[in-house]
Amino acid sequence: QVQLVESGGGLVQPGGSLRLSCAASGSISSINAMGWYRQAPGKQRELVAVIAPSGNINYADSVKGRFTISRDNAKNTVYLQMNSLKPEDTAVYYCKADGVFSSGWWNDYWGQGTQVTVSS
Repeated sequence: QVQLVESGGGLVQPGGSLRLSCAASGSISSINAMGWYRQAPGKQRELVAVIAPSGNINYADSVKGRFTISRDNAKNTVYLQMNSLKPEDTAVYYCKADGVFSSGWWNDYWGQGTQVTVSS
C-alpha cells in the first residue's frame, strides 16, 4: 500500500520561511509528477507547484519567485521551500503523487495534509 507522509508545516511570521517534505512509501516502481496543493478555509483546493520526473516545473503565479519545489527520485520524496511567506499563504498543504506504479497498478495518491499558518 502506498502512503504519502508530509512534514514541515507550522506557524510562521510574515516574511518567514518553511520547508515542507513529502515522502512516498510502499512498493513503488515509479512515480510520474509530484506536487503540492493547498486549500484555505472556504476556498477550493488549488495547485501550488508540480514537478515532473524530468525536472520540469510549474508554479502557481501567486508563488512564483517565493516558493521552490524539488524532488529526490531515489527517495520518492518531494520538497517545497517556501520563502517570503504572506498571510494569504495560510492553508492546509497537500502533497500529491500522480501516476504511481505499484504492484502492477497505476494510481494517484494524496497526503493527509499539513497546516501552514502565516501570522504575526
